Amino acid sequence: MFLTCESTLGIAQATVDYSGQARPGHLPAGYQRIEGINLGYLQINGTRMFALAQVLSDLFKDIPRATISKKMETLRIKSRRCDLAELRALKAI
Repeated sequence: MFLTCESTLGIAQATVDYSGQARPGHLPAGYQRIEGINLGYLQINGTRMFALAQVLSDLFKDIPRATISKKMETLRIKSRRCDLAELRALKAI
């Protein structure tokens, strides 16, 4: 499952980007440093999508998931399931 933030709270803008080069037939992918942690992302339809499992385990490991779910709704952070090609591309990085 992926997530992205479409609000204007500046969450993604305050980070350093370590973008990878896209290869023909592959999704653009890379790493973005957030709170001192490199999170892998895929660029899907012009939006950076982060793996929800990695975000939960690396960024929010001590916060209950119910709290995270409520905050995601408040901040308009959307999630969606990845397809097989996206999953393979994310695992490759």
